Amino acid sequence: MSESIHGHEVIGMMVESGSTYTVETLRNAIVGRFGPDSRFHTCSAENLTPEGLIEFLNERGKLTPVDGGFVFGQGQSCGHDH
Repeated sequence: MSESIHGHEVIGMMVESGSTYTVETLRNAIVGRFGPDSRFHTCSAENLTPEGLIEFLNERGKLTPVDGGFVFGQGQSCGHDH
């Protein structure tokens, strides 16, 4: 199994792309960049699948709805420097 990746890596990818995502397109982007077996952690969760990370971010209000999907809500990260 590969090393766990911090969720901030996914957030950075979202912000850098400037794209609007749906759950499916974000999952595909995560798998494309980090691999299908990648696992993620955050400041308060670990061993998340790509789907689990998306659910985690959504439940915590980190994903802002926009026309056609959602984006990462700027200013919504945990504030830790990872």
